[in-house]
Amino acid sequence: MLYDVVEVKVIKDYTLYLRFENGVQGKVDISKIIPFKGIFSKLQDKEYFATVYVNNELGTIVWDNGADISPSCLYSAISHKVA
Repeated sequence: MLYDVVEVKVIKDYTLYLRFENGVQGKVDISKIIPFKGIFSKLQDKEYFATVYVNNELGTIVWDNGADISPSCLYSAISHKVA
């Protein structure tokens, strides 16, 4: 089952606090799950990285340059379960 991200907060550097619609929540270091290449290269700039927000239509986190991360990838990183 796929759960939507409903809240995101920047904790420090590339670490985010995420909360999912089913109540699962936790921290994830994005630098450990994505390479900063291609569309993600702009995210190396910590100031730009901190502009992350939840796109309710997509149910995941996004940046204005079009970068997003699959909610199932994020869910697995936090819950240590395959989504």
